[in-house]
Amino acid sequence: MVEINPWSSKIYEDYEELLVNFGIERFDESMWKDLPNPHRLLRRGVVFGHRDFGRIKRAISERKPWVILTGLMPSGKMHLGHKMVIDQVKYYQDLGADIFIAVADMEAYATRNISFEESRKLAVEEYISNYIALGIDPEKCQVYFQSKREEVKNLAYVFGKKINWSQLVATYGFTSSTNMAHAYAPLIQAGDILHVQLEKFGGVRPTLVPVGVDQDPHLRLCRDIARAFRFFNVDRARDGRIGVFLKTEQDVKKLLDVAENVVKGYGLRDIERIDDYRAIYLNDAKDEDIELLNEEMAKAEVENGGYGFIQPSSTYHRLMMGLDGGKMSSSRPESAIFLSDDEGTVRRKVLSAKTGGKVSLEEQRKYGGEPEKCMVYELFLYHLIENDEELLDIYNRCRGGELKCGDCKKLAVELLNQLLRDIREKRGDEKEIEKIISD
Repeated sequence: MVEINPWSSKIYEDYEELLVNFGIERFDESMWKDLPNPHRLLRRGVVFGHRDFGRIKRAISERKPWVILTGLMPSGKMHLGHKMVIDQVKYYQDLGADIFIAVADMEAYATRNISFEESRKLAVEEYISNYIALGIDPEKCQVYFQSKREEVKNLAYVFGKKINWSQLVATYGFTSSTNMAHAYAPLIQAGDILHVQLEKFGGVRPTLVPVGVDQDPHLRLCRDIARAFRFFNVDRARDGRIGVFLKTEQDVKKLLDVAENVVKGYGLRDIERIDDYRAIYLNDAKDEDIELLNEEMAKAEVENGGYGFIQPSSTYHRLMMGLDGGKMSSSRPESAIFLSDDEGTVRRKVLSAKTGGKVSLEEQRKYGGEPEKCMVYELFLYHLIENDEELLDIYNRCRGGELKCGDCKKLAVELLNQLLRDIREKRGDEKEIEKIISD
């Protein structure tokens, strides 16, 4: 069985297997076609999986509050793989999402031995200034450092009450040699994701975390934590009936009174309350009522001393390959195009990139190329060509043997250098950067 490790350099090739083994739902056309001006990463299947994205779609269509939580690991220079996440964040910000971006300085210290001072320097100079250049609106975004946000650390400590060592071992493969700061990092990430639902930061609302598939263990753990800290569960019972089920043995009558009021306020009338079972059966409820009622219950929990966390939704994108065909990584400079690369460096890296072309021009014309294996085509697909018809034309001409690898590389160099010039001109100044950073 394939394993997922958030801290490894593993390349994932069989995304279909990941969908099956980890219960990730397919992100197909039905998920994005109704969104306003769907982003190219959604249209082209780069975003291939999701958990509960329907909840986000409903918030968008009904113009209800929702929030994005994403993060950055300050361990090296920002490259095109990182840009891919911010492209999605920018798109969702335009659709009305509140944006929170965590600087994972505690995780960087625990897993990569990067000091907090170095993390701050990298975050400001390499990431935050580029986020502004990529269109993130500082007025509608919070960037914060894990080590500085007390709510995140406090939640992580509280969450530890519900998580034991065996669960961390099963999820992350930790061993007896794993240091405790590393073991604590997943709880900090859960604090990142769920603290945006605290009243101070906007309250309970749908939360989306767009990530590469390597980060799914964090999402699975966080969803388990969110569920564990709820008072109520709205679901189908074993006998098939939909009900509201109280998960605590304290204040049973009071909390069932709360639930009954929510149910009646929602409009359901054919109900059967059984206090001994800590349950209210909803005989006139339908499947589509489960999620909506769950959100109403969540708000009621907050009013009665609970957290009321809604399980975070997530989308999963394919990990961008490096120019050499391996994993794109800040620690391997030749594998990545950094947003700070000068024009000469871009040219050198692209000209040496792995392609899907044949060994000779004659064979290329005879048999055609393989754009699916071409790192230059991947640059077009993910970042450089917005028009789908233009991209399809390049694909077909490559497959048909009409297009030479040198021509594609020349075009990629031109488009990349123009992109990076635009980013350099729009990078945030000190005042804009300070405006976007929060405690």
